[in-house]
Amino acid sequence: MTYLHNIGTYFIMIKDIFRRPTKWSVMKPLILKDIDDLIIGSLGIVAFISFFVGGVVAIQTSLNMTSPIMPKYLVGFATRQSIILEFAPTFISIIMAGKVGSFITSSIGTMRVTEQIDALEVMGINAINYLVFPKFIALTLYPFVISIAMFLGILGGLIACVYGGYGTMEDYLEGVRLDFIPFHFIYAFLKTLVFAFLLATIPSYYGYFMKGGALEVGKASTTSFVWTSVMIILVNFLLTSLLLG
Repeated sequence: MTYLHNIGTYFIMIKDIFRRPTKWSVMKPLILKDIDDLIIGSLGIVAFISFFVGGVVAIQTSLNMTSPIMPKYLVGFATRQSIILEFAPTFISIIMAGKVGSFITSSIGTMRVTEQIDALEVMGINAINYLVFPKFIALTLYPFVISIAMFLGILGGLIACVYGGYGTMEDYLEGVRLDFIPFHFIYAFLKTLVFAFLLATIPSYYGYFMKGGALEVGKASTTSFVWTSVMIILVNFLLTSLLLG
């Protein structure tokens, strides 16, 4: 029954996000601050991980191509497919569930512990709209982060392949261009938008409805990361079955 109660409360919270909106003059600086915290602040770790994982994918693909019959351009092809279809949208989203999700849960949870949310409600402000809506709008820019992850992942694969002696630049770029299907980009960014919604709402739910003190804030952050990751993997399976199956 606890799970059913949590699911019901979560969907009620989503409805309340768009109810009784806060004035734009108040909301605008909150949105800009969340864009800086959630999007701009995540570019460094996303760029670092994407670049080196792209290189690892290219190296491992090359090392497993032991047959002389297999063309060298398959390294670029496999790297492109791996990064665009799964690594950039899904793997980066799980990392962001740890970074962004924990930040959202802890920040809102701390406001709950220090009774700042109670103060907002006493003043007649829709606290859910005030706290969650800016994060929801900020994370609509999440596909921008994923597009950078895609580019840097493929670039990392290129550099690892060429400078590691696993192939030539011409072979790698030929593989990147080989049998390109534009719908794969649409599929990746559709997934990204759904993951962005999960990243904005699930950590906010665990932060907003937590009870207790500072210790419980840490527990809520851990729980939000676990459930956000679980939902990202589950939704990834469902969307892949629907869009590519």
